[in-house]
Amino acid sequence: MSIDKTSAAATEPAEKTAAAAVPAVDPRLLVREQGFAGYWSEFKRKMKAGDLGSLPVVVGLLVIWAIFTSLNSNFLTAGNFSDMSVAMVGTGLIAVGIVFVLLLGEIDLSVGSVSGVAGATFAVLNITHGMNEILALVLAVLTGTVAGAIHGFVFARIGVPAFAVTLAGLLFWQGFMLRILGDNGTINLDADGIVVNLTSYYFSDVAAAYGLAVVVTAGYFLSAYFGNRRREAAGVPSRPLSEIVVRTVLLAVLAFVVAFVFNQYKGLPLAVVIFLAFLLLTDFVLRRTAYGRKVFALGGSVEASRRAGINVELVRISVFAIAGTFAAIGGLFVASKIASANQGAGTGEFLMNVIAAAVIGGTSLFGGRGRTWDALLGVMVIVSIQYGLALEGIASPVQYMITGGVLLATVVIDAVTRKTQKTAGRA
Repeated sequence: MSIDKTSAAATEPAEKTAAAAVPAVDPRLLVREQGFAGYWSEFKRKMKAGDLGSLPVVVGLLVIWAIFTSLNSNFLTAGNFSDMSVAMVGTGLIAVGIVFVLLLGEIDLSVGSVSGVAGATFAVLNITHGMNEILALVLAVLTGTVAGAIHGFVFARIGVPAFAVTLAGLLFWQGFMLRILGDNGTINLDADGIVVNLTSYYFSDVAAAYGLAVVVTAGYFLSAYFGNRRREAAGVPSRPLSEIVVRTVLLAVLAFVVAFVFNQYKGLPLAVVIFLAFLLLTDFVLRRTAYGRKVFALGGSVEASRRAGINVELVRISVFAIAGTFAAIGGLFVASKIASANQGAGTGEFLMNVIAAAVIGGTSLFGGRGRTWDALLGVMVIVSIQYGLALEGIASPVQYMITGGVLLATVVIDAVTRKTQKTAGRA
């Protein structure tokens, strides 16, 4: 019996082509099909690969709360929790701007001084010269935008290292603040004005806090649900509805617990609402817009970004302008908390706390990895340490030492994580 070799030879490539045509199954789909066991396996794989995410800072925050609560039962009372929430807003907003800079793999040392200039500018224009409060506020914020844009221009166009540019900016803007404040050095703000109300106003109606919890929970569910619909329509992996529901329930529990605690004191702080609004806005910009993707691309590789057609100089200038803007906004919140603009604004350990908040929260010092929500987590850690130690009557030097230790631990984890990811082929 003879065999038709030509026919067999023709069949072989056809079979190989058919096998190759079978679409590859995304491993994320296999994980979800396996249920809880699949997610647990994926979690262990990520841990081995160094993909820790926000886990270290969340665990650290819970440990800090547990320790200080065991030492002093007043630590997590409604009043102390509310005070901590308001106190963290000024530093947290400035840290949001620092996140943008760190995503480029750069640093901005001027934000503390720029925040002081913003508070001083508002006080001089509104109190000393009687300018309309809203106009003075807008101009104060624009001083930060202009200062940041100048730093970005010198860095991006002239090529001076960001460290040197912003160090010079730190000194210049601090001197500028002292100059405009004059010999007195302190200008008290209007106790009933807009700026002071930024941190002193509370929505006393219990419906406000619970209403915000409903809006946040519903917003998350709708965003996740319709995002999944778009992914399904595009033929890319998406989360099952059950997973979205579980995540939404967990968020709802957290949101309503926080709302309940706020309502046990004065109500929902206006400062917290504004902070959350800025976090949502900046998170959307970074994760959902072409501009955000360009920022991440520059943090990954400047040369690759340039070859991809990204205007590197413009993105760099804009990022430093954003950092300056948030420094000014945060500076107004700091001035609001003490109801005055003074020569000590933005000095001392303030700058280190801002940078530490972004880094402790999970933003990488090496660029290309981070979220604006990291600023929230990081500043919660720092403020929790400060308030916890203050309740115990522990002096400031020890606070600096502990905060420095936490920062060092975070940077070490970041460096080890990057090495692990490179070993696993994920970086």
